[in-house]
Amino acid sequence: MKIVNMNTLNETQLNQAAEMLVAEFPHSWPTVKDALFEVNGRWAEPGTLFIAALVDGEVVGWSGMLPHYDGNVFELHPLVTRPDMRKKGIGAALVKEIEKTAKEKGAKTLWLGADDERPGGETSFANVNLYDNLPKRIAEFDPGTHQAAFYMKLGFKVIGVMPDANGIGRPDIFLAKSLQ
Repeated sequence: MKIVNMNTLNETQLNQAAEMLVAEFPHSWPTVKDALFEVNGRWAEPGTLFIAALVDGEVVGWSGMLPHYDGNVFELHPLVTRPDMRKKGIGAALVKEIEKTAKEKGAKTLWLGADDERPGGETSFANVNLYDNLPKRIAEFDPGTHQAAFYMKLGFKVIGVMPDANGIGRPDIFLAKSLQ
């Protein structure tokens, strides 16, 4: 596996990255055209970086980092790995590269949002009144089958939650990691 800056990818590889977004996040990127706008980073601020994991010249995963708070904080957005390549360390390698690069740029914190929006929910935050004793709920958070478990294994901590962000009982979970 090789990790490269996405500005070095050819058109076929950029389309592979876009197709992954459509497949994994159709509510956010319903068409390849929409996803290519994200992949090409035309909307991005200076300091934004997109990286891709390549295996035999094919994009098998990719991620990005977006600057906030004058570069003190970067958002990990998005992170996507091709389904047939999951559980092979690709996502973790992409996150580690983002962490390294953000730290080199002077970032103190790396954060992300992870929606718990599947029917029935996946975490202990799903389908409960998060306005009732939220600090206790955060302290007792159980990621269940949600991607938050992956990030927590990489050292991220739950730092907050936006109740009902995706509808009643479907929150957005905020995770962060200190880069100090």
